[in-house]
Amino acid sequence: MVQHVKRIGVLQQAKIMGALYFLLGIVAAICIWGFSSMMPNFGAGRAFGAGMGAGLLLFAPVIYGVIGFIAGAIVAWLYNICASIVGGMELELE
Repeated sequence: MVQHVKRIGVLQQAKIMGALYFLLGIVAAICIWGFSSMMPNFGAGRAFGAGMGAGLLLFAPVIYGVIGFIAGAIVAWLYNICASIVGGMELELE
């Protein structure tokens, strides 16, 4: 049985994308922090680098999550506009 997705809930899509991008931000922050910790620290830049690592681990997931929320809302809104014109995405369900 073929069904069409005519509309996506904008807020629900935004929440899902925000949560997924938050998790992606955690993974990205850990990877970037791990690679940057292998780089040599020279002189006065040492304390600055340590603060940036902690800041990255705290703020990168939040920033990724906010960007994911906004992008998810925009994509769902655009999908709803296109689906009303073209007819939506086809799904085959059993």
